[in-house]
Amino acid sequence: MDSTEAIYNGLKDAGIDFIVSVPCVNLSKLLNMIDEDDEIIHIPVTREEEGIGICAGAYLGGKKTAILMQNSGLGNSINALKSLMELYEFPLLMIMSHRGTEGESICGQVPMGQSTPRILEAMDFKFFKPGTPEAAYEDIRESWELSLEDGKPVSVLLEIKYW
Repeated sequence: MDSTEAIYNGLKDAGIDFIVSVPCVNLSKLLNMIDEDDEIIHIPVTREEEGIGICAGAYLGGKKTAILMQNSGLGNSINALKSLMELYEFPLLMIMSHRGTEGESICGQVPMGQSTPRILEAMDFKFFKPGTPEAAYEDIRESWELSLEDGKPVSVLLEIKYW
């Protein structure tokens, strides 16, 4: 199982059937796999907070939702995550390409990369940082269950070395 297949299989086995995404080079192969899956509705969006609002509506319509994004979008979406998803206890699986970690080639990604775990902790949102495809598969499945149980988003951060 390669790194992308592990994520895809984790999403499938968690029962995720509705995904929004913001473009990311690390997630591109996964996005292609999702587009070819007739059991998953995939909505590409231009901003993370837009996707979070769409996921809230899809959850109310009975869907199991996830967002695929870069961690840089976390800063854009804090209000929607707290004032919509947490307030109304909507679960959401957040798969984040964690830019700005070891091996990052763009210096502008580093500050947000270093801050991302602390931001999630300050928001009181649980997250996982799997280092292998096998761990990612398990973490994705567990994240969805935790999100349902807690009624708020749970993230899976995929550092550069994961890919």
